[in-house]
Amino acid sequence: MRRNVLILLLLVMAASQSHAQLTRYIIQFTNKGQNTHSLSAPSTFLSAAALERRQMHNIAIDSTDLPVTTAYINAVKESGDVTIINASKWLNSISIQTTDAAALEKIKVLPFVKGAMPIASQQKLSILPADEMNPLKKMGIQSLAQTSETPFNYGLSTAQINIHNGAFLHNLGLRGQGMRIGMLDGGYLNYNSLKAFDSINANGQVIETWDFVARHAAVAEDHQHGMYCLSIIAANIPGQFVGSAPKASFYLYRTEEVATEFPIEEHNWVCAAERVDSAGGQIISSSLGYATFDDASLNYTYADMNGDKTMAARGADMAAQKGLLVVVAAGNEGQNTWKYIMTPADGDSVLTVGAVDKQGNIAPFSSYGPAADGRVKPDVVSVGWGTTIQATNNTVSSGNGTSFACPNMAGLAACLWQGFPEASNMRIIDVLRRASFQQHGAWYDRVGYGLPDMKKAFTLLLQDVATSAAIVNNCGTSISWTSKDAAGMRYDIERKTSGDTEFKPLSQLTVSAANFGKRTYQFTDPLSDQPTGTIQYRIRQVIDTTAATFTSFYIDTATVSLQVACNSTARPLLLFPNPARDHFWLQVNNTEASDALSIQLRDASGKLVYQKVEAKPASITVYPLYIYHLPKGKYFVSVYSGAKLVATETLLKL
Repeated sequence: MRRNVLILLLLVMAASQSHAQLTRYIIQFTNKGQNTHSLSAPSTFLSAAALERRQMHNIAIDSTDLPVTTAYINAVKESGDVTIINASKWLNSISIQTTDAAALEKIKVLPFVKGAMPIASQQKLSILPADEMNPLKKMGIQSLAQTSETPFNYGLSTAQINIHNGAFLHNLGLRGQGMRIGMLDGGYLNYNSLKAFDSINANGQVIETWDFVARHAAVAEDHQHGMYCLSIIAANIPGQFVGSAPKASFYLYRTEEVATEFPIEEHNWVCAAERVDSAGGQIISSSLGYATFDDASLNYTYADMNGDKTMAARGADMAAQKGLLVVVAAGNEGQNTWKYIMTPADGDSVLTVGAVDKQGNIAPFSSYGPAADGRVKPDVVSVGWGTTIQATNNTVSSGNGTSFACPNMAGLAACLWQGFPEASNMRIIDVLRRASFQQHGAWYDRVGYGLPDMKKAFTLLLQDVATSAAIVNNCGTSISWTSKDAAGMRYDIERKTSGDTEFKPLSQLTVSAANFGKRTYQFTDPLSDQPTGTIQYRIRQVIDTTAATFTSFYIDTATVSLQVACNSTARPLLLFPNPARDHFWLQVNNTEASDALSIQLRDASGKLVYQKVEAKPASITVYPLYIYHLPKGKYFVSVYSGAKLVATETLLKL
């Protein structure tokens, strides 16, 4: 995002330049005829991970996924002294460089060419030798990674994580594992040797690098801006600086020519976004924006920031259509003549991020919204004023810009999405907006929906997953529910009978599983001596049990109807549920105390398959019995008090 206030004289000089000085062009094609790829064989142009994302979110594969027709590209190349730079399948276009006027005329009249648009001045392109294509393979760095069980010691980055309740996600083990983030920027200077990146380098978390400007794989020798942004997500220096998703994996793509500003960089951006998609990435984090250019005749106006006009906005929205979560910086124009957001921040399907400081105060430089068509932009804000970053001199420093707010938000969004992969990219954007807090009231043009609280966003997604049900069976209600949880959470079971005016606590279940994941639970209410009529149950999931930060929500209420009263003393033994699948409850109703109550379970042949001795007080007692390991069939449950048979009941195992 190389957009500073330009001297008036330079603006006048730029405005006087003619397109004749531009030697790079966008060649737009009319179709994708003669394509060597087929929609019936998508694995030839989309990775397995990209196909999995489309299948999970029911995204159709269409002609925009097909690569640009090779025959068309070759015909352009063979028209004269022409260098092919990049090809965009979503825009069905290529970028070229040529000073050959005759070649350009030949290209314009090709039957499959829709148009040729001058877009940038000349740049010398270079290609590195093959042995320099992947410097990561030559490295052996000692990892400073913290284990997934250890709470992070964030050091200087504590505030920029905690302002979003980000540690809540990290403490659940959601630290970006398995999430693939595409970084689109101007370079990643020395990312392969600076200490903030020790972990991602040693652990192979950089999946791929590519320079769309110079067309080679090395990106560590270019500008430092992308390195700063990467550190905000990926840093792992315990006690000094920990990023917002330090366990994520990365595609590092250079799309920006930092020294100049031309729309060809938008074309590069779209090509890189396509590569993130095709490779199977899930998130794009890009702190780049475009509004005015070195050739003033190419400038946009604020009216163009409507999400539909620019290449960058159309490419960003296409990426979102393919299921990627696109996170972009709003821009740093708040104190400049332009003032407003830049593209692709105007995209209608992207998460646009403005900047605040670590106390939540709006950064004066953060660009204004809304989008030109009135949509709320930015969407949210994050820390971009005094943000902790990795410096080029291998120290931990700080910097300013919506450029830094964007990756902080993208990393936390990655951790959130990691926990709920079934959610769509647009659902993630929706919950981040809904979980935001506006410290400064309805300042939609500066902060959008506000500062996202990751715990609130997590709760909203959890409510999408959680379900419950209840059924009456033989004088007992079997209640089951499904949700996602981890150790430290709990469930409160509450009941409201026909004689109650409000729900009352019935039981609690504490989660013991260490890893966050989806689980199903069952609880049986014996209904002893309960009146007939409607009975309601509800499960409250408590996701934070700490008194000061207590957070919970209710899973759906389940209702049952008790037609016949269950008299606890009518029969000495009650089994419920019956039939049973995994477990059942045994209610012993005799009122005599016993030090040796023997519970025996025999199969249909009379063979003893289970025996347990319990003490029994002089009251009605309920015992859980687990039978998931037993074959289906009929069983006999007998209870002895000492040598005396209390009773025998028949159980059907499903």
